Amino acid sequence: MRLVLASASPARLDTLRRAGVHPTVVVSDVDESLVDTGDIHELVGELARRKAEAVAAEVLPADGVVIVGCDTMLEIDGIPYGKPGTAEDAVELWRRLSEATGLLVTGHHVIVSSGGQVHSTNRTAETLVHFADLSEEEIQAYAATGEPAAVAGGFTIDGYGGPFITGLEGDPHNVVGISLPLLRMMLADLGVTWHDLWNVPA
Repeated sequence: MRLVLASASPARLDTLRRAGVHPTVVVSDVDESLVDTGDIHELVGELARRKAEAVAAEVLPADGVVIVGCDTMLEIDGIPYGKPGTAEDAVELWRRLSEATGLLVTGHHVIVSSGGQVHSTNRTAETLVHFADLSEEEIQAYAATGEPAAVAGGFTIDGYGGPFITGLEGDPHNVVGISLPLLRMMLADLGVTWHDLWNVPA
């Protein structure tokens, strides 16, 4: 089986590689602004589906292919946040995150093409993230790195933002944008064993 990752996220790619899976990356051209729903689970699930299906339209009907699309957002006080986009917006977001607890949700959509048949499944994973009490100086310094503006929820745990996360409740892989335990279960539901995806990069 060959895995195709429908995402430009270097963190998702690195997480899969560290788990022994070296996917082909095909980035979808989905306009995320076209999806609007008040429920964060529905929102990330729908965006993940659209990304995976857009890539499927490019790579199928190839056989023996697994396509994985993901989308991640952070919810604070009932409001979902994606990528801040600018340092200024990252500062405003982190003023809300400081000493708060947020719910990070990642939608996963998996499409499997095998034996001439195509099947799919869609699920979400969630992780509670506890943020440290940051000073204004720390917030400004973190925003100046450029990192928070480009990532969902305005933070990472595997980069500059790591020292500002005091605890997690749930799958830590989900915080970097792809839940490996959930993905394993989704694949099993579609008849694919996780270790069948282990490979060596060319």
